[in-house]
Amino acid sequence: MKLKIPAGDFGGYIFDLDGTLVDTMPLHYRAWNRAMQLAGLREELSEDLFYSLGGMPTVKVAAVFGKHYGLEVDVEKVFHQKEALFLELKSEMKLIEAVVQFARDAVKQGKPVSVASGGPRDIVRTTLELMGLAPLFPVVVTPEDVVHGKPAPDMFLLAAEKMGVPPERCLVFEDAQPGIQAAEAAGMLWVHVDSRIKS
Repeated sequence: MKLKIPAGDFGGYIFDLDGTLVDTMPLHYRAWNRAMQLAGLREELSEDLFYSLGGMPTVKVAAVFGKHYGLEVDVEKVFHQKEALFLELKSEMKLIEAVVQFARDAVKQGKPVSVASGGPRDIVRTTLELMGLAPLFPVVVTPEDVVHGKPAPDMFLLAAEKMGVPPERCLVFEDAQPGIQAAEAAGMLWVHVDSRIKS
């Protein structure tokens, strides 16, 4: 995987987690597909719809799926089922090496890095720990830390503040449209990581 890094004097870097640092999106899809079927879905969950919502807070995703398929869903129940199903697949997680190496190189150069993920805090921290990334990212922002998740800019602005870097000097790494919209709303340049292409 080749990353297209825009020119600029960047003071810090913000990374989405799923589909950006760790190749978990296919696992999240399988967990969502099963959770939605348990909630009454009688077909395979649309992969295109799933990927279009990457980075959005998990509870919101459950609501979007329910509305799309005309299902009355208990979003909290579906959310918890989905995360439990995802954790059952944790042994299949793999690093997206090109992005992780960029983060490691940035830290060696003395640049701060952070994670801003749409996943629940406990799942985000578990993923970082399982993949050996927790020590690399002292700053972790999740939807629990802000009023509005992606595509609003709140998570990226908070990550920038915690790193001590002005928003306009942050570069964001993202795999999905809601995250790219959030970066643009925060006044940050971004790098698109294609979560469907393996590193």
